[in-house]
Amino acid sequence: MRGILVHSLMARELPFDDALRVAGLVSEALQGRLQIERADLAEIVQQIVGREYPEISLLPAAELSAIDVRGRSGAGPFSKGRLSQSLLASAVDPSDAFDVAREIEVELHRRGIAEIGRADLRRMAFKALDERFGSRTAERYLTWRHYQEPERPVVILIGGTTGAGKTSVALEVALRLGISRVLSTDSIRQIMRMLIPRELVPALHVSSFDAHRELPTAREGGNPVVDGFINHASAVAIGVRAMIERSIEENASLILDGVPLAPGTIDLEDYADGADVIQVILARLDETAFRSHFVTRAERERHRDSQRYLENLDAILGVQEYLLGLAEDNDVPIIDNVAVDQSVRRVIEVVVDTLRKKKEVDLSSLLL
Repeated sequence: MRGILVHSLMARELPFDDALRVAGLVSEALQGRLQIERADLAEIVQQIVGREYPEISLLPAAELSAIDVRGRSGAGPFSKGRLSQSLLASAVDPSDAFDVAREIEVELHRRGIAEIGRADLRRMAFKALDERFGSRTAERYLTWRHYQEPERPVVILIGGTTGAGKTSVALEVALRLGISRVLSTDSIRQIMRMLIPRELVPALHVSSFDAHRELPTAREGGNPVVDGFINHASAVAIGVRAMIERSIEENASLILDGVPLAPGTIDLEDYADGADVIQVILARLDETAFRSHFVTRAERERHRDSQRYLENLDAILGVQEYLLGLAEDNDVPIIDNVAVDQSVRRVIEVVVDTLRKKKEVDLSSLLL
């Protein structure tokens, strides 16, 4: 049955389309035969795969035994998915990470390895990344491996104006780096609103782009929108500091995204002894595309917030321009969010490369 053969081929790492094609060719080769021994069928399959896909070497089912990975805390089963997940820290595409993990699994089976040390597996991954993508990519993988069992947490701050795509990028970065704590300043602000009355801190109870409406008087010569945003960001910064301090206390890495994360609002050097705090600003630099994004969003979602964003678009763009200026003044990387996947890889590059520069990691020790 072709369905069973397709399933068997996929279990040996042949992609579905290729497995389906091979099964069809095998079916053609068996035309007119009423019976065939299992060993003969296996040989025909091997011949067809060898002819059509010479770069692929199928392994007999008997050789596809479980592989244990041995570490300091004991041994566990090898997982191609878990390995490909760890490779994402090198800022490669998920499909490339999976391909590398699959090649490593096939190589382990080919060698007949039933157990491998974690350092040996790491060496194989490093070598595979180096050969395919170059040393810089491979070194990112090792650098983040160093921070998987950190002496101190990594805190990633993703700032940017409303609609820049911060939350989408933050969630995907967290997934690829294996960081379980992801928080938005919206949540912090909501908690603070419940504790602090509007009369006391009015800027806390409005959005970043219309906080200027709560200012008692406009600063002479100033930009009311920017002044309101500064007021708003300063208020939320109290909660942001609390979350960073909590992350340090619990030695748990954190990704925090939000508009109030303006460069320079919080002195990151205050946390230099307890955490590695890295900040980026996400933006949409194409103003026309940014406007189109809000128009499309308002048409698709048709709720009050979307319409409000559209009505306040000039103020939102004004906040973005101010954030970009702060980023340049404070040497904070700016990432133009044209495509989410590209931005995610760029954030990971910035984070891991910064860690590498801030603290010289002995990469060779990770391969021992």
